[in-house]
Amino acid sequence: MASSDRGTVHVIGAGLAGLAAAVRLAEAGRRVVVHEATLQPGGRCRSYLDQATGMLIDNGTHLTLSGNYSLLSFAQTIGSADELDGPEAAEFQFVDLASNERWTLRFNDGRFPWWLFDSERRVPQTGVVDYLPLARLMWLTGDRPIADVMNCSGPLYERMLRPLLLAALNTDPREGSARLAQGLIRETLAAGGIACRPLLARRGIGNVFVEPAMRYLQKHGVSIVLQDELRALTFADGRISGLDLTKGSVALSAEDGVVLAVPSYAAAALLPGLRTPTDFRGIVNAHFKVEPPAHVPPMLGIVNGLCEWVFAHPGRISVTISDAGRLFKRPRAELAAEIWRDVVRVTGLSETLPPWQIVRERRATFAATPEQNARRPDARTAWRNLILAGDWTATGLPSTMEGAVRSGNRAADLALGLLRAAA
Repeated sequence: MASSDRGTVHVIGAGLAGLAAAVRLAEAGRRVVVHEATLQPGGRCRSYLDQATGMLIDNGTHLTLSGNYSLLSFAQTIGSADELDGPEAAEFQFVDLASNERWTLRFNDGRFPWWLFDSERRVPQTGVVDYLPLARLMWLTGDRPIADVMNCSGPLYERMLRPLLLAALNTDPREGSARLAQGLIRETLAAGGIACRPLLARRGIGNVFVEPAMRYLQKHGVSIVLQDELRALTFADGRISGLDLTKGSVALSAEDGVVLAVPSYAAAALLPGLRTPTDFRGIVNAHFKVEPPAHVPPMLGIVNGLCEWVFAHPGRISVTISDAGRLFKRPRAELAAEIWRDVVRVTGLSETLPPWQIVRERRATFAATPEQNARRPDARTAWRNLILAGDWTATGLPSTMEGAVRSGNRAADLALGLLRAAA
């Protein structure tokens, strides 16, 4: 039920950040309208039925960790947390395609890393002292490329740090932001296995974070307008006074607020002088319509292969390749066949290529370098009733679902403060 307080918050964009902001505002009983430029909400976190293969696939393969407390709280609020599934302990299985060696990282739950003292739990060919340079990263001040802070070679880097950091940063870790890596490690590895347990959306990411959020918002009386792109903003007296939308113009009263939860490049085009990331990295996801063998784990890290992570879902196998701009000009069929060869090697499946789909996102995330991290703006803007949301804002994390939800939560909290001040 809407609050009796005056003022409406217009949330522009129904990606994960926008949905998180709208849910938090609706939970507080505020009047909310969500405007989404496309026909489908969810942004990069949506699922859809691929007509070519008949598979329900994710627009991007996303991983939730048990330490992503904002994301899991969001799922709890919208009633979908049970859709996430994972091992009872923090385990990550790997295979090295150069040596055919397989191993499993097993983190203990507590903060003290007892797992380092067990050769069966840590990275092969590493000893306890090899992990000490991580402490240097943890105490870093300022921001520099990771290669300036730690050694980016050797078994520990190649078999653990590079795969994990590449997946999180979507940027070659050597040039990646040490400050972002620090924030990530503090909330996961440094917090112990209790924060590192991988959780997967077996029935698609949309069934966890998008469709339940839409149902929640509709139940709480939130108006959701699809195919309603924001074309321009009107400025007056240090505030946003109007919205020029595809489906009509909206005049804003002094009590109204706006949460702009669009991609960074779209926000930069709408707001003169806004400093945002300008460099981006792509991701390639491949999906194969095949039943995974029973011995294949739900999630498998690949070292020395084209593939980086292989995910086994009911009726399909999905592959993620990060920082994949080098692959965008490759013919799709050629790329699918090469990816499948890696999958065959790690699963034992037939070499016959099953029905497949390749999803390439050119601007999947901002480049997580020190330079681009410094360009991320705060949620507050120069216009007193306009707030930013998105994983590209200054969340302290790389471009992740956890960062997107945190940005939406902060934007909602700021908007609530605006409404209270204006009432």
